[in-house]
Amino acid sequence: MPSTLVNLRSARPLMWTNPHRQSTSSGNTPVGLAGLGLADMHQARDRFERFAPLLADLFPELAESQGRIESDLLAVPALQQALGLPPTMGRLWIKADHRLPVAGSVKARGGFHEVLELTERLAVEHDLIQPGNDYRCLGRPAARAAFAQYQVAVGSTGNLGMAIGVLAAALGFRPVVHMSADAKTWKKDRLRQHGVDVREHTGDYEQAVAMGRQLADADPLCHFVDDERSLSLFMGYSAAALHLRSQLQAAGVVVDAQHPLLLYLPCGVGGAPSGIAWGLHQVLGDHVHCYFAEPVQSPCFLAHLLAPPGSHPSVYDLGLSNQTEADGLAVPRASVLAADTMRPLLAGVFTVEDQTLFDHLALVLQTEGLRIEPSAASGFSGPAYLRDSLLAVPGANHMVWTTGGLLVPDAQFESFLRRAVRRETGI
Repeated sequence: MPSTLVNLRSARPLMWTNPHRQSTSSGNTPVGLAGLGLADMHQARDRFERFAPLLADLFPELAESQGRIESDLLAVPALQQALGLPPTMGRLWIKADHRLPVAGSVKARGGFHEVLELTERLAVEHDLIQPGNDYRCLGRPAARAAFAQYQVAVGSTGNLGMAIGVLAAALGFRPVVHMSADAKTWKKDRLRQHGVDVREHTGDYEQAVAMGRQLADADPLCHFVDDERSLSLFMGYSAAALHLRSQLQAAGVVVDAQHPLLLYLPCGVGGAPSGIAWGLHQVLGDHVHCYFAEPVQSPCFLAHLLAPPGSHPSVYDLGLSNQTEADGLAVPRASVLAADTMRPLLAGVFTVEDQTLFDHLALVLQTEGLRIEPSAASGFSGPAYLRDSLLAVPGANHMVWTTGGLLVPDAQFESFLRRAVRRETGI
């Protein structure tokens, strides 16, 4: 533990293995999720299904999927070879949430779910729907007029704000996104193009969230999407596990002791990766091993897990800057809900330097033709840490969850590529 803290304070890349991990069959209910389980995950999935026809009407890019928010599961053998990962340690996959339509990131899962849950509740209160109704009626003028009374607010470095703001605006709500100083200009511009009120704050992510929460508390007609505390966000992310289970079955992938599933998830405040990881443990059990990836200057989740019980440390307390090009991961303090939920489930946490993010981003483009953003590249360092692990067996499946990149402008993406170190592979 002391050496881990020394390396963390020194901003050195490291892998930490969780000594507190417990079997999901032990019957322990994670803190903060008492009473919630597989049935709640199914409810979230069913809510997405009810709204799918309306979403397909609102967003032309969802017509092909009939309004469903889902991504492909991709085998990436060329990338595996380029990363130097031998077949003897298993097979490499990408869960391509970087291509999720409309929002262009994993935040479409949790963010959309919370807005849809709010929409459903208000629709019932305003007598806009009855059981069995086609939810496309909620796109009509009467429904939009009812929703226009309400503000939907969120604090964000960018991607969650994009998901919340764009969907809330499309449904007729008055969306407000409080954005931190490290949010990318193009994300702010895109939100404004969709009619979202973007309010910029000079501080970091934590301060933007605090300001948004404070303003929302003073407005009874404002719903604040709280990235640090929201169970609705969490359950929206968790529903991804149900579709992934189906994708694994379709690909002939077995998850058991001889075929462990090792998952590598970028982590900011922690809600998205924790919801996904919790969901996968619910449906696939103990042979799922989830590792979170954090920038060396913003390892807020690991800092929380290493701290004494009851404390809630910031990366600033470790002498770190919280400055990283992985803007979605530039978070100084972890969600207590997410961290306490994952303490008995998480396999480990590893940290990544910014230069590695750019190198892997370029390698992913070269080998697989996929465009991701720096945050989404953080997971590709994970498999190398486990090269000599007992889990790195020929039957293992290593899966990197790429969290964003679809909407990155060409000029911005080219700037990422220019920062990659050129290698013999041609990058």
